[in-house]
Amino acid sequence: MTIIDDVKLTQDLIRCPSITPIEGGALNLLQGILESLEFNCQRLKFEDVDNLYARFGDKQPNFCFAGHTDVVPVGDEESWSFKPFSGDIINNEICGRGAVDMKGGIAAFISALSKFLNDNKNFNGSISLLITGDEEGIAINGTKKVLEWMADNDEKIDYCIVGEPTNPNILGEMVKIGRRGSLNGEITVIGTQGHVAYPHLADNPIPKITKIISKLIEFKLDNGSEYFQPSNLEITSIDVGNPTTNVIPETATAKFNIRFNDIHSGNSLSDKIRSELDSLDIDYSLDIRISGESFVTDDLKLQKLISEAIYEVTEIKTDLSTTGGTSDARFITNYCPVIEFGLTGQTMHKVDERINIDDLQTLTSIYSKILDKFFIN
Repeated sequence: MTIIDDVKLTQDLIRCPSITPIEGGALNLLQGILESLEFNCQRLKFEDVDNLYARFGDKQPNFCFAGHTDVVPVGDEESWSFKPFSGDIINNEICGRGAVDMKGGIAAFISALSKFLNDNKNFNGSISLLITGDEEGIAINGTKKVLEWMADNDEKIDYCIVGEPTNPNILGEMVKIGRRGSLNGEITVIGTQGHVAYPHLADNPIPKITKIISKLIEFKLDNGSEYFQPSNLEITSIDVGNPTTNVIPETATAKFNIRFNDIHSGNSLSDKIRSELDSLDIDYSLDIRISGESFVTDDLKLQKLISEAIYEVTEIKTDLSTTGGTSDARFITNYCPVIEFGLTGQTMHKVDERINIDDLQTLTSIYSKILDKFFIN
């Protein structure tokens, strides 16, 4: 069986300009490679988002790797030291948008599984990949929809590793065993527009929105929990849409985000916020969108397997963390135990995104060790 070169595959994937939600040729490339490795591939398109589910074998347990080929926009190309989709190698680094987040991780896993299958084609179980083109976007028509399709078609995964870049500085120092939830809110206060010289004929919404903002800032959510830091609320926008200096505006809005721990659910937190704001006796409207609940994967088998594989390759005792933002693991946790582990994240989403080749090959070795330990040892 062909052994897939992790460096070349990373380069080839970077050269696919798959900016969310454009497929850009990345899933076509992966499908061709996986079919050559005798995977059964399903292309699943929901609205404008293309996704790929591929599986080798039909037995349980099914060990799944989840990831995404979509990338964030490059911004001002003139700010880059190299072409954003070049995939060039400069100073032992593979350069280009998506190298870290997370085309390198996908390439490392496919290289690892090709080596595993070359040595263990008749292993007892299945290996699958769930690759979406919608992780960097609104994440409605990607992993979430694929998982629903899988449930409807009796396609079960037993364990999952997500290849997000989890390491702050050194490969092997951190895996993510959970994530905080995320809640976005938009508050609107409507007043009466008028001339600043005749305030008695107007109703200025700005003092009211500032009282609401002060209330939110002072609102202590919790002191943290066993696995999580304290929940955090950040004001992200204040806007009155007023271009003039002599008009009292009619409307004021404020936006905020809360990253919350497992003390709360999105709904319980929404109720707490409304209760706090109602105590101010100010007329307001509040629109809340919950983009993910907090979760922890406390499956000791998966934690132990990944931690031991990292240590055997790097001699680093990894940190089991719940820090950082959200990922598609928030959907997968409803179906099976899931842990995230991938490359170092210093350049993800930045100008001149790039990965060290040594790190990429070390990640491939760790993924290989994980597969060996899961199915063979």
